[in-house]
Amino acid sequence: MIDAFRRLYGSADGIRVFRAPGRVNLIGEHTDYNLGFVLPVALQMATYVATAPSTDGKLRIYSEDRQESAEWPASEIAALTPRRHWTDYPIGVAQELIRAGSPVAPASLLVRSTVPEGSGLSSSAALEVSSALAMLAGRRMAPLDLARLCQRAERNFVGMPCGIMDQYISVFGEERAAICIDCRSLKHQVVRLPDGVAFVAVNTMVKHQLAGSAYKERTEQCAAAVDVVRAHHPRVESLRDVTPAMFDEAESSMPPVIARRARHVVTEDARVVEFVAACRESAVERMGELFEASHRSLQHDYEVSCDELDFLVDAALGIEGVHGARMTGGGFGGCTVNMMRPDIVEHFEREIALLYHERFGIQPRIYPCRPSWGAEEEKNLERIPVVEQLLG
Repeated sequence: MIDAFRRLYGSADGIRVFRAPGRVNLIGEHTDYNLGFVLPVALQMATYVATAPSTDGKLRIYSEDRQESAEWPASEIAALTPRRHWTDYPIGVAQELIRAGSPVAPASLLVRSTVPEGSGLSSSAALEVSSALAMLAGRRMAPLDLARLCQRAERNFVGMPCGIMDQYISVFGEERAAICIDCRSLKHQVVRLPDGVAFVAVNTMVKHQLAGSAYKERTEQCAAAVDVVRAHHPRVESLRDVTPAMFDEAESSMPPVIARRARHVVTEDARVVEFVAACRESAVERMGELFEASHRSLQHDYEVSCDELDFLVDAALGIEGVHGARMTGGGFGGCTVNMMRPDIVEHFEREIALLYHERFGIQPRIYPCRPSWGAEEEKNLERIPVVEQLLG
């Protein structure tokens, strides 16, 4: 990337390269903005940003993947408005840095990413976190503050009312482990994954238009469910606080669609807790059952799946050696995540691709999901994790 940077911008001193990974969520879907539990892993697929100071007063950015560039006077960053363009992500980050008292200096940025867009593997958070590190250029920020800043950029500038999971795991990811995040306390525990299990994501290669509007609608429906429960339990602040017994008590007072949404969140939180326990006991069969139960809840109660995702889950469960399968991410397209014996991965990839192409005429993309380190600076081929570096 340093060579590519010099070819693009000319010779420059002080070039630094930062990396932030995408993620796959193993279980705990649509629970983060309900302040519940999630269990993502950081991926080996990541967004890299090379950066060096510029001398002309401008902040400029170039994406190799899109072959697009943009530039702005650094002094005008705080006044920019959203363009509904990929540059909204780094500009949103820049504005949040300025608000946090960390000025954004003139600089040149080169972006390269291996996280596929629109796949549900969080290419946006990877871009946000890597851009934030590039603009900080070595200045310290507490890791949790970094994750929260990038979440604010997506909520306030991009306009997506996301939870904190994607940015959090991009900062705090660990190799060979998942991270169980409590989205209320913003604390986490490292969950070592059992030996003898492999995870593979399969990309439907579709993203239905309903995805954007449905996300906002689901947040409103969850809030409506909380209002119903709160009439009987005033201390309830979010669906995170609703026990199965509370839900059973309040269900008859909810419109059917609101009840279905609440049922998914309440039961999904419970599944995350049980999945973590199953990991610790290497109870692989139970882990697979929880995968499938999560998908059926997303399919029927939360209604964020689609024909392509449902087909991939059903097809995967029919392949010998697959322990479990479910959609991952926001839904209406994107990826499934599949848990299997490591020795069948190549067979699974061939078989699932054949079945999906026969059904939809689309060749899916398939990604091995190796749990990897969170955000870091790439320096002399040495791993310098942000969690260590930014805390000093």
